[in-house]
Amino acid sequence: MTAVTVLRGTVLAMTDHPVPHAELPSDYAKVLTLLKERVRSAQIRAHRAVNSELIKLYWSMGKTILDRQSAEGWGAGVIARLGDDLRREFPDMRVLSRSNLEYMRRFAAAWPGAFPQQPVGEMPWG
Repeated sequence: MTAVTVLRGTVLAMTDHPVPHAELPSDYAKVLTLLKERVRSAQIRAHRAVNSELIKLYWSMGKTILDRQSAEGWGAGVIARLGDDLRREFPDMRVLSRSNLEYMRRFAAAWPGAFPQQPVGEMPWG
């Protein structure tokens, strides 16, 4: 940890030692706890937002596949190819396999129409 000494906006010194406990303000522990709580709260909100977006994405992908199967007769071979092409484009997203695309299709079939805009935290499994 690097400690920085600043006077009137000018950095006077930088050391690799933190400020000794005796020199910390009396409310330091309280402020540290408050900031930790803010970080954790923001992390939770961010995770929920990401999860909500992924659920909407998976539903919309499933809906697209479902619609194409109905309109154009897409079969298992097209879904497998779609999974391969998507994984090639997004190699870090392991969820884009053929079997998961089929789960997305089933998800969309279970909730026809627009997917409800329910926050993840209010869902039964959230």
